[in-house]
Amino acid sequence: MAKRKNGGKRQTKRPRRDQEFVNAETELFELDHKRRQVKQVKPLEAMTEAQAHYMMSIEGSSVTFGVGPAGTGKTYVCGAMAADMLLDNSVERIILTRPAVEAGESFGFLPGELEEKYEPFLLPFRDVLNERLGKSRVDYLIKKGDIEPATLAHMRGRTFKNAFIILDEAQNVTVTQMKMFLTRIGKGCTVVINGDLKQKDIREQSGLEDAISRLSEVGGIRTVAFEREDVVRSGIVQEIIEAYET
Repeated sequence: MAKRKNGGKRQTKRPRRDQEFVNAETELFELDHKRRQVKQVKPLEAMTEAQAHYMMSIEGSSVTFGVGPAGTGKTYVCGAMAADMLLDNSVERIILTRPAVEAGESFGFLPGELEEKYEPFLLPFRDVLNERLGKSRVDYLIKKGDIEPATLAHMRGRTFKNAFIILDEAQNVTVTQMKMFLTRIGKGCTVVINGDLKQKDIREQSGLEDAISRLSEVGGIRTVAFEREDVVRSGIVQEIIEAYET
């Protein structure tokens, strides 16, 4: 009788990593196919004139600044366009970032590792990405690195190519951080920078305001201004914004 190696224990072969990747890709394709059969994702349509200008700028410009109050659809529209462009292979990756300052707080006040600290700031993007791509696909693309949440601090020294890059809540970015971010842009990139200058939480000058002023004459860069009349979130949000502004 032949003896087994390793003390008689039966050896089981682990599947090769490339085969695991192929299996994952196949499962993802089947999930996505089933999702499209059940629910057809509607083409993105502008709800206001400002949104229409915003969408045209994103399609035709290298860098788009979206400036205006909350509830105007800045984050939703650019997130949806990023998802659609990734699905159409117009870009290879989506890079999502926000400054580590929100409403007077910072990442240091939140428990957990860096990824856990950053997750709350990505929730607005996750909602629209899940809606356009499906949750299973989004989870997989994040693990694969095709959708990457990145802190501004981790962008130094990097160059992005063929990517859709979104910087949200940019009113809380410093002038130095904005310069560093803008100089990461490589070939084939679509960049969207959103913010509301009336909700600045940093004491120094906003890098968003500074960049809009400095780059107003640079070709390939456009600024789209949203007003409180462009709020589409709900009627009460528009009334709240008006009450605070007056």
